[in-house]
Amino acid sequence: MGKFVIKPSAKGVMFNLKASNGEIIASSQVYKTVATCKKGIASVQRIAPVANLEDQTEKDFKQEKNPKFEVYTDKKGETRFRLKASNGQIVATGEGYSTKKACLNGVESVRKNAANSTIEKADK
Repeated sequence: MGKFVIKPSAKGVMFNLKASNGEIIASSQVYKTVATCKKGIASVQRIAPVANLEDQTEKDFKQEKNPKFEVYTDKKGETRFRLKASNGQIVATGEGYSTKKACLNGVESVRKNAANSTIEKADK
């Protein structure tokens, strides 16, 4: 089972979703308070398992309704994903992957780990 780890950042707090092996599979934006960060976590827990998948790397891709995972290619040529809530706000993002298959595995890991993950605060 994965876990959400809330940690301080330069301008507030953020979370990382870690898989059971300790690897970070998704990160959040910066929130002003721990309470709003926990609301972001609750949103990811609720929507990740049921979010649509929009593969923007495909030509003439089908635009999906929110909530959704958007898979796209960044400026460095890496494949990434972002999870958008029902209101279109980005609630989590993934790292850059060298292949689309690896990115899609990241999406599935978020789907699998988010719903039942515990929430912890980082030591630092």
